[in-house]
Amino acid sequence: MKLKGKHIGVFVEEGFEDLEFWVPVMRLREEGAQVTVIGTGRQETFRGKHCLEARPDVTAGQIKADDLDGLVVPGGWGPDKLRRSEAVLALVREVNAQGKIIASICHGGWVLASAGIVKGRKATGSRGIRDDMVNAGAEWVDAPAFRDGNLVWGRVVADIPAFCRELVTALAE
Repeated sequence: MKLKGKHIGVFVEEGFEDLEFWVPVMRLREEGAQVTVIGTGRQETFRGKHCLEARPDVTAGQIKADDLDGLVVPGGWGPDKLRRSEAVLALVREVNAQGKIIASICHGGWVLASAGIVKGRKATGSRGIRDDMVNAGAEWVDAPAFRDGNLVWGRVVADIPAFCRELVTALAE
């Protein structure tokens, strides 16, 4: 149990990519991490793109960066809604300022770009956000998963195993 004693926040919003949310949540719990699901406060239960549901434990405004060891931003269409929440962006900025791990897969990079933390950093995700990431100042890398400092990146659903390996390794350090 490499992550025993770690507290990780995982964002959720309507239209999240089911596997990009649930597989990391289960993998983190398997390694002993306490996982808190973080929402925006708009609704109590969110439905994923493939109809799985997830319920937030707290809203972004109710949790502090000091209480977390890291954050995960799953993909799907949820990140487009998450990045409109100032509380979400503020939490991402503060976790980043503290040098803690922030992991993003697929469209999750939208949240990091909107938080203003990707300039001068390497990034990946769904091919559909490449231009957005480059325009936000990131260097695009076409790789299944990798780490750039405190940021952990994954491309798409097929890359979830590599993404989870990078995430667990980063959080265990």
